[in-house]
Formats: sequence, structure tokens, C-alpha cells
Amino acid sequence: MQKNNYDVIIIGGGASGLMAAAVAGESGQSVLLLEKNAELGKKLSITGGGRCNILNAEEDERLLLANYGEADKFLFSAFSQYGMQDTYDYFEFRGLKLKVEGRKRAFPASESAADVVRLLTDEMKKYDVDVQVNCKVESLYAVDGKIEYVQVDGQRLQARRYVLATGGTSKPETGSTGDGFKWLNSMGHSVNEPTPNVTPLATKESWPADVSGIKATAADITFYVGDKKKFKSSGDILFTHFGISGPTVLNSASKVADLLKQGAVTATIDCYPKTDQKQLDAQVIDILHQHKSKQLRNTLRYIAPDGLGRALESLLSPAELSIKNSELPKDIRLKMVKLLKALPLTIDKLMGFEKAVVADGGLDLKDIDTRTMQSKKINNLYITGDLLDINRPTGGYSLQLCWTTGYIAGKN
Repeated sequence: MQKNNYDVIIIGGGASGLMAAAVAGESGQSVLLLEKNAELGKKLSITGGGRCNILNAEEDERLLLANYGEADKFLFSAFSQYGMQDTYDYFEFRGLKLKVEGRKRAFPASESAADVVRLLTDEMKKYDVDVQVNCKVESLYAVDGKIEYVQVDGQRLQARRYVLATGGTSKPETGSTGDGFKWLNSMGHSVNEPTPNVTPLATKESWPADVSGIKATAADITFYVGDKKKFKSSGDILFTHFGISGPTVLNSASKVADLLKQGAVTATIDCYPKTDQKQLDAQVIDILHQHKSKQLRNTLRYIAPDGLGRALESLLSPAELSIKNSELPKDIRLKMVKLLKALPLTIDKLMGFEKAVVADGGLDLKDIDTRTMQSKKINNLYITGDLLDINRPTGGYSLQLCWTTGYIAGKN
């Protein structure tokens, strides 16, 4: 480190911290960014499976904000200052071309999250932002509503202002271990207990493991408590070694968490939601006739969606699978058709922070001025990104929250 006194010290080198550092540096501030990992943007570099769903390109601000639940009114001013189009232009103007896919999800045209990290790192270099990696902040010392210094490796570092951008508790292997929540609590802020809420679901059945990595495309999943239907979601469903995942499941997890408090939760997956049972039965009869000399087990790949034949194989008995198609009884055929329209699952639990894309909880918004991201408790502290108690689904909304709050904190 070249000095121990800066205009701004930013703690956390994730999406919002990188944006805040680049923007504060561009405004002429002397900036120090502290990151406890060996590299910047560790979580950012793996987001979207490494492709980086950088934002959601919803142009209607009202519709965009609706995805942030009860926080929409708190975020109105922030998004008015720096919204989706501002973010889109920020990256494209600096040479990172974006492309928009289904559900208005925007990605780098290169499909590389590393390119996003590289762009922001280059911006920081351009404006002489000092960066210290492998640097674990031990404590923040505040007195009379003001931070006096941060303690790092026995050294006191001082600044006029501080930005806390340490992230929440999802993906703790990337460094998001809740340090920021502890510091906020210690300085008198109200922090709501975080829980994983955009996360995969574990199932009691083992058959999803037999098709792990396979996706049911454009499927319906319906959740029940007892025999009562509670809600249905549609989209792609990814089967895993522990249960189910994919955007449709992730965005249903918080509702499922509420259902689990009511009792046992089951679900069914309709692999052919646009085909009724009678039509599907007719299609199956035709396939069985085309392969009448084969055993049923050797025909499942023609009947089920790509890769899901193994799911049927797991749910049918060896005796049923060995029957020749030309001799298959009607009741077994109808059983198979019903499975394709309602693959059965029992939801065991939500997966933990290690699998969560987003965890809810965090700083109560009443403790922050969302026009500036400034703490109402500590007058030289600004708070960004996943530290805020703001629920949102997958689809680019989390990173947009980071870009917006990071930019505003950096500007202020």
C-alpha cells in the first residue's frame, strides 16, 4: 500500500464494489479497494454459469422495479438516477457488446463473465484506483456516528468516506461469508437474518440423480401441500444429483419455503404442458406401434423428452420395462403417460447458502438513504449490493442492483 489515507476506501471487490471504485476514481477521488480473495470479482466471474447475466433489459422502469418486491418504492430514486439503460450504455460504450436473450436477459456478446471483470478492472487502473487483494479487514472502528478507520493486518487505514460492498451470504466459497452484516450490526444498524431464497430444491426421491444434468424444457411444475394445489411455474427445469434447479425452480424457492412451514410439499412436473393426456396417449400409441418388436425399455428415448427416458426407467418396474411393446397392457401405457404429465417429487428442503444464487435478509432499508446509498446511522458510510435486504428473482436483477447501488455510492 502506498499510503493509509484516502478519499474513499471500498471494502469488497465484487460487482458493486468494482463499480463503486471505478466511478469514484473517475470522479477524481483517491480510492483504495480492499478484497480478501486473491482475485477481484470471484463471484461475478462465475455468475450465469460463467456467461454473466449482466442485467435485465426491461425498458419499462415500473415493470423492472416490480421484480424487487416491496423494495420497489425505495429503489425508485436510485433507478431514476442510474437505471437499466444507463448500465447497458456504460458497458457498451467501453467496448463490451451485449446481447439480449429470452426473458430480456442480457449477456456479454462474448458470453464471458471474465470480460466484465476485466472491463471494470481496466477502468479502475485508468483512474489510479489502488487495489489490495488477499486483504482481510479485521474491523471497522466507528465513534459518534462516523468511521474513524479500518483495521487491516494490524494497520489502520483511513478515508473520508467508506463503501461497504462485501456481499451477502450466498456462495460463501467466493468470500460472501456475512462479514458486512456483522460490522453493520456492530455499528447499530438493523440487519434482518439472511436465508437462502433463490436456491435449488432437494427432493426425497432419488430418480432426479439418474438424469442429473438433463433439462426439461418449457415444462410446468405444480406445487402442493397435502392434496391442495398451491401454485404453478413454467419454464426450464434442471435435474441435479440432489433434486431440481434451473431458473424456474430458483425463482419458486421462496414460495416453497413458505409452503414447507404449512406441511409436506410435493410437486409434479408436466413435460408436455401443451399436449393434453388424450393427445399424448395417442402419440405414445403411435411410437409403440412403430417399435412394436422392441421392449419398452428400448423405446423410452422416443417417448420422453431428450434425456428423460432414464427418469421413466427409474419410475417403472423392471418387469414393466421388459414387456414387448406390441404386448404392453393399457394400464402400463397410461401409467407412463401420466408420469410424463406429472413426474412426482417430494420436496425435502431448500438447499443452503452454498447453492443459493440470492439470499434474502440484510440491511433494513429504513437504515439507508437509497437516493445516495448513505447510512442513516454512520454518516460517512455507504452500503451497496447484496448487503441490502432486497428480494429479487434470477434473470439479471441481482447484478442490476449491484450496478445501480455501486454507481450511486461511487458518485456520492
